[in-house]
Amino acid sequence: MATQQDLMTKKLTTDGFLKRPSSSTERRGSRRCKITQLMRIRPSDPNLEHFEDMRGTTSVSRSGVYFQSSEVGYEVGMRLFVTMPYSKDPASMNREYLAEVVRRDILPTGMYGIGFKILMEMGIQHTYNFGATNSQR
Repeated sequence: MATQQDLMTKKLTTDGFLKRPSSSTERRGSRRCKITQLMRIRPSDPNLEHFEDMRGTTSVSRSGVYFQSSEVGYEVGMRLFVTMPYSKDPASMNREYLAEVVRRDILPTGMYGIGFKILMEMGIQHTYNFGATNSQR
């Protein structure tokens, strides 16, 4: 039930419960999952200062990712190469994507909250070598 302070400052519904403030319209096209997946992130523009950021995701959807970083180089509109999921295991199936930063929040911890949308898949990044090919049949 509502406290006296709540009654004075907020509106109640007819059944006596507090009304939730109306939130802005949901703009996401797909649901988000709160999973942690390791990513390797770097700028795609060779004219920008290079950095390589290894981070875990905070929230993931089909077309976007949100994560926290201490890297100051992220800017809204910046294009990125993102390898996800990232693993140094030679047999891993790392996939690289072209992405664009759409959100940059300054967090109370001093870190940045970065959101990017995936623009396209660049392909599978192979990190292994099978040796010389055999052309005999």
